[in-house]
Amino acid sequence: MDNYEILCGITLNRIFGYEPACASRLLERFGSPGAVFSLSKSELDEAFGPWSRFRASINDSELEVSRRELQALSGLGCTFILKGSPGYPPLLEECEDAPVGLYIRSRTPPEELWGRPAVSVVGTRDLSPYGKEWTEKIVRTLSLTPGKPLIVSGFAIGVDITAHLAALAFGLPTVAVLPVGIDDIYPRRHRTAASRLLDTDGCALVTDFPPGTAPVAFNFLRRNRLIAGISQATILSESKAQGGGTMTARLASGYGREVYCLPGRIDDLRSAGCNRLIAEKLAEPIADIDALGAQMGLGASRRVKSASLEDKLRDAYAESPEGVREGAIRIALHIREHRGITPDEICRDLGLPAGEVSAAVCLLESDGFVYTDLLRRCCIDNKKM
Repeated sequence: MDNYEILCGITLNRIFGYEPACASRLLERFGSPGAVFSLSKSELDEAFGPWSRFRASINDSELEVSRRELQALSGLGCTFILKGSPGYPPLLEECEDAPVGLYIRSRTPPEELWGRPAVSVVGTRDLSPYGKEWTEKIVRTLSLTPGKPLIVSGFAIGVDITAHLAALAFGLPTVAVLPVGIDDIYPRRHRTAASRLLDTDGCALVTDFPPGTAPVAFNFLRRNRLIAGISQATILSESKAQGGGTMTARLASGYGREVYCLPGRIDDLRSAGCNRLIAEKLAEPIADIDALGAQMGLGASRRVKSASLEDKLRDAYAESPEGVREGAIRIALHIREHRGITPDEICRDLGLPAGEVSAAVCLLESDGFVYTDLLRRCCIDNKKM
C-alpha cells in the first residue's frame, strides 16, 4: 500500500478516533482513505452535511501533520496498518467500531503477528495473591495446549502485566494494547517489560492512539475495546464489579466472543465482577483449568510431570548448610499451603524466630521460589513450578 493511502488513513484515524464507525461508513462509501481526500469541496459538503464538525479536517494541512508523524514513526521502528491490510487483526476487522488503522511496534512483521488464536487475559490493578497465582496458572495451562495462543492484555499494573510476563516466561507471544501513543509506554514502570516484549519474536505493542496521546481516563475504555476485539476469547481472572477488566469482558460478550471468568469468594470485591458475569450467564466459570484449552478450541493441555517443590528446593540448596536448607523447605511448603501469609504469621504458625523466617523468605525470594507484595504477603511463584 502506498504512502499516500497510509497518510490518509492516519489522518482519518486521528479525526475519527472516538467515532470509528463514522470513518468506516466513509470508507465503505468511497472505497479508501485516499478517495476521501480526493473528493471535491462540493462532494465533501454532500458527504458530511453542512454542520459536520469533521468536514473542515479533510484538508492538506492535516495530511502534512500525518506526514511528519509517519517520518517520526519510521525512526521508532513503528508501522501504521490500515484496516483491510494483511497486518490488521482479522477478528478486530469484524467489529463495527474497529479503528481505521493501528500503530504497531514489533520486531515481527505485522502480517505474521495474528496467525494464531488470540486470547485476552485481563483484570484488576488491585491484584490479590489468589489472582496472581491463578493468572499465571491460566497462562501456563494455555502454553501447554497445541494451539499455543497469543496472549493479549492492556499492560496495566496487576493482572495485565502478570499475564504478559507469564506469557514470556512460558514461551507464548504476547501483545500489549496501550492507552497512549505508540511513542510512549504506560505505565512508565513497565518500560523494562516493554523492552523484553519488543526483543521477543511474535510480540508487539499496539495502539490506535496518535503519538503524543496522554493516558487520560476516557482513553482506557477505547483501549479495552481493542483488547476485546482482537481476541477470540477473553479471560477475566479478577475484577471489581465496575472495573476495567469487567468492561473488557462485557465488550467481548457484545462482540459475540467467548468469555471466561475465574470465580472468587462471594465477599471479595476484587472478584465481584467475575462472579456477576457468571451469574448473568455472560461468562463461563473456570472450574477445571485443565479443561480450559479444550473449551476454547485450543486442544487439551498436555500434562507435564515436574519435580515437586520440595525436590526443587533440595536441589537448589544442596550445597547450603542443613539447617538453612531444611528451614527454607519447611517455610516454603508452609507458604504454598497458606497463600498470602505474612512472615509474622509464619513465625506464629511454625514457632520460629523472626530473624530465621526473614532470612529464609529473603533467600527464597531472591531465588525466585517466593514473591512478596507490598503488604509482605508471601506466595509461591508459579513460574518456578
